[in-house]
Amino acid sequence: MKNTIVDATRFFKLLEDYDEPLWNRCRVHNKLSAITQVFVIKLDYVLSETGYDNILKWTKSILPKGNTLKDNFYVAKSMKEPLVLRYAKIGLCPNFFMLYNDKYKNFIECKTCQHNRYKLNNE
Repeated sequence: MKNTIVDATRFFKLLEDYDEPLWNRCRVHNKLSAITQVFVIKLDYVLSETGYDNILKWTKSILPKGNTLKDNFYVAKSMKEPLVLRYAKIGLCPNFFMLYNDKYKNFIECKTCQHNRYKLNNE
């Protein structure tokens, strides 16, 4: 329950960032859209965190004073935290007969084809 409240709080903070303009009277970009666009550039051009930080530093220098653009990769990444999807790894029989989850999570071989769940050293 506590995690749900924390996640909801982070999500609503993200919505606030969506509503906050990049600077006063800016009608085109908001804090979230600017950070997202720079993330896309980082991914498209395989930039390092330092490269990302340099883009933000330069962009911030040409924006009007009082802009809300984040200062570095770490802060920007933490801003997008509520969008990160959680996942759990689940083992799968190599022949696709069963998943090793719930009541089967401690099985070491498939109950249908008897294939070992883990690779043996001599294989």
